[in-house]
Amino acid sequence: MNFEQSDSILFSDINIPDVFISEYLCSANGDYVKIYLYCLFLCKYNSEIDVLDLSKKLSIPIKTVEDGIKYWTDQGLFIKKNKTIKIANVKSIEVNKLYTLKVTSNPEDAIASNSKNILRTQAINEINASFFQGVMSPTWYSDIDNLFKRYQFDEDVMVALFRYCFDRQALHKNYVQAVAEGWSNNKIKTMNDLEKYYLEAENDNKIKKSISKKLGLTRNLSQYEEAYIEKWTKDYNYSMNIIELALKKTTSKANFSFDYIDKIITDWHERNFTTLDSVNNYLKEQKQKAKEIKAMQAKVNPDQISLNKYFDDTSSQYSDLDKFYTNL
Repeated sequence: MNFEQSDSILFSDINIPDVFISEYLCSANGDYVKIYLYCLFLCKYNSEIDVLDLSKKLSIPIKTVEDGIKYWTDQGLFIKKNKTIKIANVKSIEVNKLYTLKVTSNPEDAIASNSKNILRTQAINEINASFFQGVMSPTWYSDIDNLFKRYQFDEDVMVALFRYCFDRQALHKNYVQAVAEGWSNNKIKTMNDLEKYYLEAENDNKIKKSISKKLGLTRNLSQYEEAYIEKWTKDYNYSMNIIELALKKTTSKANFSFDYIDKIITDWHERNFTTLDSVNNYLKEQKQKAKEIKAMQAKVNPDQISLNKYFDDTSSQYSDLDKFYTNL
């Protein structure tokens, strides 16, 4: 495996370009950076080395070396041709990105184009100072400009977007784009929208934790179980007080499921119960009817047709609900 420079001596230097640090180093695995730097060193002298020797030299597993080479190839910094790997010029790559994206923004142009919008200029400067130590890469200016155009975020929301990703140690472009897409899908444009979204998310998490605790679950809820809860809270607009009534119906069942709880809650929704009182009144009425049926059974011959008909008509409404929630 040979290493050669892909560019002329005009681009050759032993120093690491600043753009490599700002664009690639922070998001790359530490071993991958180690591989890149050593290969760059070998490149200067047109040295030859195979994967096994590279693994031994860097004290890195062969699999990690192979993955690292693939990573830098996918990033466009390594160019594989037969058994030769050429190391692309990082500066050329980043300059080409700016032209390929067909944007005019660079650090100066981005701010100049927004000179009429003081708030946007302040937002860009705040992002640069707060999350990039004042040395934000030129391509980020273009990306921020595109994010503003695509999602129509307010300036405060854009700063909040970068703070969200920074706090999660995921300030790389794919993650920022994914979060921005998610916020946009939830109709977030202003800080009021974002605060409402955070509040709803916090409330949802409280309800999920409360349900898990009341059911004695020590594991995380599955994706399907969370989907049930979202249906109860968002589609049915039920509060925890109403949901808890359904949870209590699981106490007499050794093996319950979210599907069983969902049947109960869906039954209430289909009966147009919207408040805790309406559900409680219904349960009291059905409990009273059940007592009356038992009292009649104790007094008369159970073979009587009229009694059986009354019992069948009354209990038929429970047939799909495990005989009406098992323990009214």
